[in-house]
Amino acid sequence: MARQNKIRIWSEAELIDTFALDKLKTPTPLMTEWLNATAQFNEFEQFTLQRIRNEAVQNIEAWAEEDLKMNFIAFVIDLAGLKATKTIRTFYDKTISATVEGIFLKTKTDFMIAKGILDLAKNPYFHFQEYKREKDPHGDPMAQLVEAFLIAQEINKNGKPLYGCCVVRRLWYFVIMEGKNYCVSMTYDCTDEKDLQQIIAILRKFEEILLTRLID
Repeated sequence: MARQNKIRIWSEAELIDTFALDKLKTPTPLMTEWLNATAQFNEFEQFTLQRIRNEAVQNIEAWAEEDLKMNFIAFVIDLAGLKATKTIRTFYDKTISATVEGIFLKTKTDFMIAKGILDLAKNPYFHFQEYKREKDPHGDPMAQLVEAFLIAQEINKNGKPLYGCCVVRRLWYFVIMEGKNYCVSMTYDCTDEKDLQQIIAILRKFEEILLTRLID
């Protein structure tokens, strides 16, 4: 039992090989729908967008992870409206685990949206991983996102797709996992005005998807 529960740091390639996954670069119908989201911004939102983008242009290369979270990502999440309700909770630095196909998996998500009560996460729907560098010494960000998806599939046991986002400094990737396949979007540069607006539109679209399709 102790050997089964030993924590392993996975690479993306190891997860693909071990769990027979397929990484898709061509957008699936679900990904196309998600990425084609549109959004309107009021005057205050436009002001906030411009302010945080200017901050990122000037400082993002120097920001540590906590700086990036507090000075930029927190405002993006707020503008996207990804907030807790009575039954849907938002979790930061939440550790989740499950035994998947006989293999114990455990990872921490930087930000997670899940059905839950207080600090109890029951059904994960969205995972967000953020890193300052391309490859963090403590793990591969895309691998941790995929591992979180595998754990969520085991927890949820409902066959529904899982949504997520991987941020590496200025670059944002959106990811959807359906069964054994996960689709990764093109990159969005958050220091580009149009890309930043689209990032927020995509995140806002997820709330609609969550409420209409994912919640049991």
